[in-house]
Amino acid sequence: MEKLPDIPLSDADWQQTPKSVRSLLVTLWTTIAQLHDQIATLRAEVAALREQVGKTSRNSSRPPSSDPPSVEKGTKKRRGPRRKPGGQPGHEGHGRALLAVEQVDEVVPVKPLVCRGCGQALSGEDAHPLRHQVTEIPPVQAHVTEYQLHTLCCAQCHTVTEAELPEGAPRGAFGPRVQALTGLLSGGYRLSKRKVQSLLWDGFGVEVSLGSVSQLEQAASQAVATPVDEAHAYIQQQEAVNMDETSWSEGPHKAWLWTVVSTWVTVFVIRWSRGGKVVRELLGEDFEGMVGSDRWSSYSFLPLDRRQLCWSHLKREFQAFVDRGGESARVGQLLLKEVDLMFTWWHRVRDGTLKRSSFQTYMVDLKGRVHLWLWSGQYGAHAETAATCRELLKVESALWTFVYKDGVEPTNNAAEQALRHGVLWRKSSFGTQSAAGSRFAERMMTVVATLRQQKRNVLDYLTAACDAQLHGTKAPSLLPSSKLNAARA
Repeated sequence: MEKLPDIPLSDADWQQTPKSVRSLLVTLWTTIAQLHDQIATLRAEVAALREQVGKTSRNSSRPPSSDPPSVEKGTKKRRGPRRKPGGQPGHEGHGRALLAVEQVDEVVPVKPLVCRGCGQALSGEDAHPLRHQVTEIPPVQAHVTEYQLHTLCCAQCHTVTEAELPEGAPRGAFGPRVQALTGLLSGGYRLSKRKVQSLLWDGFGVEVSLGSVSQLEQAASQAVATPVDEAHAYIQQQEAVNMDETSWSEGPHKAWLWTVVSTWVTVFVIRWSRGGKVVRELLGEDFEGMVGSDRWSSYSFLPLDRRQLCWSHLKREFQAFVDRGGESARVGQLLLKEVDLMFTWWHRVRDGTLKRSSFQTYMVDLKGRVHLWLWSGQYGAHAETAATCRELLKVESALWTFVYKDGVEPTNNAAEQALRHGVLWRKSSFGTQSAAGSRFAERMMTVVATLRQQKRNVLDYLTAACDAQLHGTKAPSLLPSSKLNAARA
């Protein structure tokens, strides 16, 4: 029997060993080698499972709501005595601002009748009385208009003529404001159809069926279709945007909710794909701006000099390095130190206490150190850490776009925060049930997010849009006014 190459015996000793012993030795050696391979495989599987179980919102892209109870919530524990709840000594209060007297609906003068010292009757005026305002919502009752359409017979030719609704009268049972309010309650506040039905009755005395709620939603959706398309076109002309996506359901189909966020306009779409074709659709083939995003492959077709990778995602990746222990932990700790320093400087740039030119100078050395730690990490023992470092080195230039380009943020937080509304909608309603429902959802999310950015009243806008649809006129625009653009500049 031939000696296995890795058996530590000389050829002479092997030849002197009895055949039965040689056979047994080969069998045992082969079994041990197989066990070593199995142990290595099992160790790798255990390590992978431990990392999977250990993933939280701090070291992965998982949402905080998925964290187990063992994960500490909120900020670090405070040292020293616990503060009492409420306002703290020395803290400047923020009282409610009074309306101007011209804006008040009713003024009630209250004067003392007699002197509290001697009881003498008082008269006169206080030039500067103490002002106390009380805000109240009066009882709201829906206004119902009945159109009585008469049918009359001509006395001369005996032709019967039916009256038609006057121009501007709704053909349905509800007016523009009911349509707008229903769209807002469902699309802006994520109320179920049954809750919308209940609120319309409790708050306004409007009785609607569940089917009517759906019809009112679709009416509101159609009313804002053109302004939403204009908002989409506006996004494609911006110098810098942020993008993100999250899972969605459209009936039985797996879908994705996408968002593109600019300074004054945010657009949502629901598509069945998470691929690059949706990115191209949203940005347009001629898009020349900067895109902030995560490292999902759908964005990989974009040139690196027009991308900004999200440092919030990278910080969680580096925390995952630390949680793996060993050499990965050392690399992760070094990288996290640089990230914290970078954000400290960046926050000073944003609040005006550090010049951008100085920030750019500081970042030269920091970029060099980050490159060194990533280069070191790609040769580490942990395969996943090494792979992540290699991937980041390939897209390294896209890490630093924000340092040199105005209007570009180092994180994709704006898009993630915009998606939060959609995530809560998905959790409460399990997505949408049809293409029409998806169009309603994406349009309402676009309208609400954009108007919130511009500090415009959502209900007033939706009412105006529904009224414009009723009269066949152009709906108001979602695009920012020249005043907002000037404020940005």
